[in-house]
Amino acid sequence: MNTGMLSPINFLRIEPSPLQAFTNAVKRPILRPHYSKQVLMTPTTKGPWSLEDTHRFLRDSTVPMRLACTGNDGYPRVVSVWYAFAEQALLCVSHQKSALVKLLQRDPKVGFEVSPNAPPYHGVRGQGQASLEPLGDSELLDLLLERYLGQQESRVGNWLLSRKAEEVLIRIQPERLFTWDYRERMADVTRGQAAR
Repeated sequence: MNTGMLSPINFLRIEPSPLQAFTNAVKRPILRPHYSKQVLMTPTTKGPWSLEDTHRFLRDSTVPMRLACTGNDGYPRVVSVWYAFAEQALLCVSHQKSALVKLLQRDPKVGFEVSPNAPPYHGVRGQGQASLEPLGDSELLDLLLERYLGQQESRVGNWLLSRKAEEVLIRIQPERLFTWDYRERMADVTRGQAAR
């Protein structure tokens, strides 16, 4: 049955893709189906990219997302988190006792940015609402490890997997998306020139 949602594996554009083989062999979704009580609305967009181009960038980019939420003192907090884009949402994982989870429980409004650090500059900024749920038997953490580390067999990967039962899935539903793309106007700028 086609629900119109993105296939969860579509955001992993690894050539060749061991994850694609894994997903094909297992034949199960990475995430349990998500049925929000809210009707999913198309986010407002501004900038040079179409919504389709924005979604493609978010699926393909492996730059960690900078996620902003509001601290108890009213000041913004910005953390870098691994993410995946599926079901028209940004998906992250954090420990249930992390400061990030506590802040999002108090106030689910977030800002975010996905953009490479080196020129030429381009990317996506946005605002949205975060919802939290137990990670459960989701394969998201395993896939984030593959996406960002290229393997699960590492000290940090084994440590994260050892506490998987204590992890929380953070689902960010974008409400506003802003894109920028300076690649054409910065075509002659190299990393060394920009660092000066």
